[in-house]
Amino acid sequence: MIIVDSALRRREQEGNPVRVAMVGAGAIGRGIALQVATAVPGMEIVAISNRRIEQAEHAYREAGATQTVQVEDIEALNSAIEEGTPAITDDPSLLCAAPAVDAIWEVTGAVEFGATVALDAIAHGKHLVTMNAEMQGTVGPVLKHRADEAGVVITDSDGDQPGVMMNLWRFVRGIGVRPVLLGNMKGLHDPYRNPTTQEAFARQNGLTPHMAASFADGTKMSFEMALVANATGLRAGRRGLYGPSCSNVKDAADLFPLDQMLEFGLVDYVVGAEPAPGVFCLGFHEDEEQKRWLRLYKLGEGPLYTFYTPYHLCHLEAPTTVARAVLFGDAAVAPDAGHVVDVVAVAKHVLEPGVVIDGIGFYSTYGVCENAEIARSERLLPMGLAAGCTVTRRVRKDEVLTYDDVEVPPGRVVDELRAEQAQLFQGAAG
Repeated sequence: MIIVDSALRRREQEGNPVRVAMVGAGAIGRGIALQVATAVPGMEIVAISNRRIEQAEHAYREAGATQTVQVEDIEALNSAIEEGTPAITDDPSLLCAAPAVDAIWEVTGAVEFGATVALDAIAHGKHLVTMNAEMQGTVGPVLKHRADEAGVVITDSDGDQPGVMMNLWRFVRGIGVRPVLLGNMKGLHDPYRNPTTQEAFARQNGLTPHMAASFADGTKMSFEMALVANATGLRAGRRGLYGPSCSNVKDAADLFPLDQMLEFGLVDYVVGAEPAPGVFCLGFHEDEEQKRWLRLYKLGEGPLYTFYTPYHLCHLEAPTTVARAVLFGDAAVAPDAGHVVDVVAVAKHVLEPGVVIDGIGFYSTYGVCENAEIARSERLLPMGLAAGCTVTRRVRKDEVLTYDDVEVPPGRVVDELRAEQAQLFQGAAG
């Protein structure tokens, strides 16, 4: 994004940095704070909110800040921003209300909490950038509707797989090739992984065990593919996607149904392909003269061509998204196509009546993609709503849960948003 770095340098030269406030100070949040402080001119993280306020301070310290101030009201936050002192708080509503903040960066990965922050940010006219595929994949379409009405941008991030896929999608379309599949490249996919099995990996890589488990069991990947489906209108070829094994991404074109790719386009993934851990796009071109040139450029015989990005650099790329939103009104990943694909909950083991379902990446459920109109017609339980639900009948291992299998906790914001979303997007999962 060459235009973005030039625009940020101008903001730095003008003494007018993009001011962003961040909600969440976990592993990704700390990485973002470090990246902005050390490698991004023309942008400042002026405040961080976290439930455990000491983690917010820790994020600033790791990023090189020698002084922070804890704030408990909007006046104190405004003063800290004016004085250039990094502010910390456990109250994200202060960040959303602060006049000097250009954008809110939500990086918690929590569905219910993330949705409340999103609503607050939109209500205060703030652009909202997330690294929260779980929340965006559950209620992103309705939040996009709210953001459009408020005249602000809502987007997930560059660097995470959906952002990298969408940049690739825009590139492929920009050279006149028709994208017919957007895909993820997984090194491992085992739906029964859990925090216990992933504990050592998580410890080695500075992650929480349930986060690591959500990567391995396919839930995070499913949310990522739902995001790009809702952004582009591409669909799931079948429940759970195809997910073939593949040794090299250049072989992927032969592994998916051509009729589906040409009819409506697919989101999907491959397992074991090199060069990992990237993303790919299958493009279609049938003009004979252009195919001759593409053959000369070493892209093969066609009419399917493989484009790929062999990495996703998460927090290193994420600041670009803030600049795109604030300076250009451009979203990296937004559900412009509405609610096309949902992520539904599947039992990891037999669930007996009375069991309270735990969270994403834990022991009870894993998430798979399903087209939204099917999820609605079959009353399938969204993975993003499953946590906290009480099972009311015996559910078999690998059975998709429905609303009829559970009792939903009262008073949740996400359930209200899902009802609104169902009204907005007929055929989408409610």
